[in-house]
Amino acid sequence: MFPDSVASGSVRSAAELNEQIRALWLRAGGSLSAQEREEYELLVVEWAAAIRGNVIKAA
Repeated sequence: MFPDSVASGSVRSAAELNEQIRALWLRAGGSLSAQEREEYELLVVEWAAAIRGNVIKAA
């Protein structure tokens, strides 16, 4: 799910992705498993794409 959404452009807002990242850390208790780390990395990539999209729209 994540790689496709990153490749085609994020449909989720940066704020929504930020909340998902925060929730992941809370669920994990501050220490991510290998699977959670992978999910975190994909969320951060998608979040960065959403931020870039917002900057481009603002310009």
